[in-house]
Amino acid sequence: MVNPVAPLLRRRILVVDDDATVRDVVRRYLERDGHQVTALDRGTDAVAAVGRLDPDLIILDLTLPDISGIDVCRELRRTSPVPIIMVTALGEEGDRVLGLEVGADDYVTKPFSPRELALRVASVLRRASSSAKPGPLVTDGDLVVDGPARTATLRGQLVPLTARELDLLSFLMTHPGQAFTREQLLDQVWGWSFGDHSTVTVHIKRLRRKVEDDPVRPTRITTVWGTGYRYDGKVDRR
Repeated sequence: MVNPVAPLLRRRILVVDDDATVRDVVRRYLERDGHQVTALDRGTDAVAAVGRLDPDLIILDLTLPDISGIDVCRELRRTSPVPIIMVTALGEEGDRVLGLEVGADDYVTKPFSPRELALRVASVLRRASSSAKPGPLVTDGDLVVDGPARTATLRGQLVPLTARELDLLSFLMTHPGQAFTREQLLDQVWGWSFGDHSTVTVHIKRLRRKVEDDPVRPTRITTVWGTGYRYDGKVDRR
């Protein structure tokens, strides 16, 4: 039986894992939710297939037989904002953080519940969907986040943000001067009631590299010691 997943969540998904059992189980769960799934076992094949398949989301194992998931993610981020969920082993905390730093939107750890993965997929797709309710257009000087267009520009140049980075930046800019804990940001931006707070930390770090004049001394996305983060720019909402 196909689950009653909203039509906007029925998408093309690329699964990249060298474990045939994992590929089969993940494929069955996602197809049950109505998705179209392509499964591959090599990183180089995945990079080559993205242009042809135009996937809406990629589930990418960290350990592959040819090149690492980190290298695949880094290569894809040169040209594509496609959402990526990284799959890592339980003890690979450093690699999970590195995966987020090079552009992964989310991660799950092995062993994982296939249903948990399916729910994470639904969450990421919902956030990434351009047909979701758009946020407002907000500006902070030469930084412009256009919610309806799902874009951000800085000094007139397009800022290459992933869907999750754009959501996080938009959320902070629409709540200027308000401090949020990492837990609150996980809830409001990721839609998680629990999770690894380093996910937020890494995304903030990535955003600062892209929108701050000096990421080491940020003036827009500032750290509130003992609490979390706050947007301190001069925001104008339209």
